[in-house]
Amino acid sequence: MMRLRFSTVLAACVVLTAQAQTESGGISEQMLKEIESKNAPQVGERALQNAIAGNAIDDLAKNHQNQRPIDTHFSVETRRQSITDQKQSGRCWMFSGMNVLRSDFSLRTDTLRTDFSQAYLFFYDQLEKANLMLQGCIDTADKPLDDQRVQFFFRSPIGDGGTFCGVADLAEKYGLVPAEVMPESYSSDNTSKARALVASKLREQGLELRKMVARGEKAAALRNAKTEMLATIYHMLTFTIGTPPTHFTYAFRNSQGQAVGEAREFTPRTFYKEVVGGALNGTFIMVMNDPRRAYYKTYEVEYDRHTYDGHNWKYVNLPMDDIEEMAIAALKAGRKLYSSYDVGKMLDRKRGYADTENYDYGSLFGTTFGMTKAERISTFDSGSTHAMTLTAVDLDADGKATKWKVENSWGASWGQQGCLIMTDRWLREYLFRLVVPNEFVPERIQKAYAAKPVMVMPEDPLFQMDE
Repeated sequence: MMRLRFSTVLAACVVLTAQAQTESGGISEQMLKEIESKNAPQVGERALQNAIAGNAIDDLAKNHQNQRPIDTHFSVETRRQSITDQKQSGRCWMFSGMNVLRSDFSLRTDTLRTDFSQAYLFFYDQLEKANLMLQGCIDTADKPLDDQRVQFFFRSPIGDGGTFCGVADLAEKYGLVPAEVMPESYSSDNTSKARALVASKLREQGLELRKMVARGEKAAALRNAKTEMLATIYHMLTFTIGTPPTHFTYAFRNSQGQAVGEAREFTPRTFYKEVVGGALNGTFIMVMNDPRRAYYKTYEVEYDRHTYDGHNWKYVNLPMDDIEEMAIAALKAGRKLYSSYDVGKMLDRKRGYADTENYDYGSLFGTTFGMTKAERISTFDSGSTHAMTLTAVDLDADGKATKWKVENSWGASWGQQGCLIMTDRWLREYLFRLVVPNEFVPERIQKAYAAKPVMVMPEDPLFQMDE
C-alpha cells in the first residue's frame, strides 16, 4: 500500500513538473531546443569559450587601444594633501567629507594642516543611526511588521554608508577631534562583524518597543526604555570603536609636520569651531544628475539622514552641463568637492583610470549593452556607490572639461598615487552627486533649490548611501 501511494505521488510530481515546464511563460522543451539552436558553436568560438572560462573577464574585454599612457597633467588642480584609507569599511562619505573640511582649513590658514579622526565621528554616527532606528520603530508601531516602512528599519537597522549631509549634522552636533586623539580600531577599519552584532541587538530592541506600544505604555516609559537600549549600544560601540574623548591637548602643524605654536586645550566642539568656523548646514547645496526626473526641481529623500533630528538628504536635479560649470568654478578657486559615483563601472583598478572605453564587453560576448543612464538607474543597474573628493579638472582651449581627478580613500598605493583619473565622458555617465558651496551656485539654481521639495522614498534605486 505504501509503495502504491509513493508511486502515485511520484507520478503526480512528474506530471506537475512537465506542466510547470510547458506552462505559458516557462521554458518548454521546444523553447529550449530553439535556444540551443541559436547557440550552435561558431568557428573560433570554442577557443573563446575556453579563454573566458579560464580567465578574468576584464582581462579579456580590456580595450588595448585604450591602454596608452595616462595623461596626468591637469590645467586646474587644487592643493595636494595626504591620501586616506577607509580599509574594509563603508565610510567613504566620511573620508570624502573630511577631505573637504581639512582642505578648506588649510586654505584659510595657508600653512596649517590637520587630519581628522574618522573613528570619533563614526562612533556618534552609529549611535545616532541606532536611535533613528529605535525611534522609527516607535513611530511606526501602529503599522504591521510587514509594512514597507517598518521593514525599512528592520531590514537595515544600522549601516556605515552615508552622505555629506551626515558629515554636516554629526560634526555640528558632536564636533571633531584630530586623528591622533582617537585613532582607528580594528572594528572601525573592518566594520562588518560589529555592525552585524549591533544590528541584531537593535532588531531585538525594536521588537520590544513595538510590544510596549501595543501594551499601551506611555511616552515616558518608551523614552526610558529607549535610553536603556541606547546605553547598551553605546557600551558595544566603546568596545569596538573606542571611547570618544571629551577634551584633549593639541598643537597644529604645518605642511612639514612641525608644530606651530603652543599646544592648547580643546573639546571636540571647540576644535570644530577652530577648524571649521561656523555651521556647515546652509553653506552648501547638493546637486544630482538623475535623467529620469525633471531638471531644476528639488527633491528630498525621506529618512535618508544620520540623526533623527537632522536633515534629510535634499538635492536639486540638474543637467551635467550645469554641474560641471559649478565644479570647474569651485576647483579654480582651490576648493575640493564631495562627489559620488558608480565607481565600479568601466574602472581600470590597476591604473586608477575610469573611461567608458576601457572594456568592450559587447564584443566579447557577441551582444550589446545599450541602456541609457536613466534606464540603468531605473532598473537598479547603476547608482551611487562610492564617494570621492573631486580635486582637479583638465580644460581644453574652449574651457570644456576633458578629464577629472579625485582623491580616493583606498590608500596612497592605489591607482594614481591614491587618486583616480576619469575621462569627461565617463563622469557624465557615472557621476550622481556633487556638494557645491553656495558661492559657486548661480542664483537660478539657488532659487530652484529653495523651492518646496518633492518627497521621494529611500527605496528608490538611486537613493542608496555612499560606501
